Amino acid sequence: MKKLKIVVLDGYTLNPGDLNWDSLKKLGDVTIYDRTPSNLILQRCEGADVLFTNKTILDEITLNNLPSLKYIGVLATGYNVVNTEVAKKNNIMVTNVPGYGTTSVVQMTFALLLELCHHVQYHSDSVMNGKWSASNDWCYWDYPLVELAGKTMGIIGFGNIGQKVADVAMAFGMNILVVDKNKSDQSKGNNIRWVENQELFEKSDVISIHCPLFPETKGLINKENLRKMKKSAFIINTSRGPIIIDRDLAEALINGTIAGAAIDVLSVEPPEANNPLYNAPNCIITPHIAWATKEARARLMVIAINNLSAFIKGEQINRIN
Repeated sequence: MKKLKIVVLDGYTLNPGDLNWDSLKKLGDVTIYDRTPSNLILQRCEGADVLFTNKTILDEITLNNLPSLKYIGVLATGYNVVNTEVAKKNNIMVTNVPGYGTTSVVQMTFALLLELCHHVQYHSDSVMNGKWSASNDWCYWDYPLVELAGKTMGIIGFGNIGQKVADVAMAFGMNILVVDKNKSDQSKGNNIRWVENQELFEKSDVISIHCPLFPETKGLINKENLRKMKKSAFIINTSRGPIIIDRDLAEALINGTIAGAAIDVLSVEPPEANNPLYNAPNCIITPHIAWATKEARARLMVIAINNLSAFIKGEQINRIN
């Protein structure tokens, strides 16, 4: 029986060297590229039975020129990089990897929030630079220190990640407001209340974003909604960058409309060198790493390979088209 020709188009972010592809290599002849520039996509895909992609775009033109292709595995939860309608028309199964990063994203959400509350790195750096040694007092702080107990967290998007964020927030003694188009049963959560956008923006001390990028969520954090927020409020985004209008958030931080923001995603990635948020006060930006713990990446790889194994057996797991 002919071995499957398997091509990984951009494997570096998933596996920069601390994991291995051995389980995938048992399923066929595997070629792994760290990255694939747009001008080499078609050449590298030629003759492949199976493609794996994370951010490499597989559009209509590419898919229509790959007659041997039978399967695409997206190495992520979001699958907008693949034209799934054309894939379906061409009898190409497309799968994704849901749920692998929930724990890591929740952890990162609170790492960002706690950094806004205490500015641990800043204060540590100031000590190392001699400020404590030169201080007239036995302690000092250069930012307001914020206690979370009794504060209100507004959660936009209440899937698996949003629900776990609520659990942790309640452990800190916070009250929870939730906006989501699907109202799941939260009868056990006495501190959870479903609201509309207006109330969430007006009453939240912290807004944490965990919704998918849909037309109705794109640009949701804009000038109008930022003006509804408390001046003491924070925004956390570990979801999708385009949910926030970068320029509007930068202006809100500069003008003191809100107190701070911590974001792991931007509207364009990698960002342009002149992104307005670079000059915004009390703004923490990390390079889309909430998903990227070794444990989460290992789960992602296992699920992705299991998806392909199921396909080879004539089964379907995590099919999206």
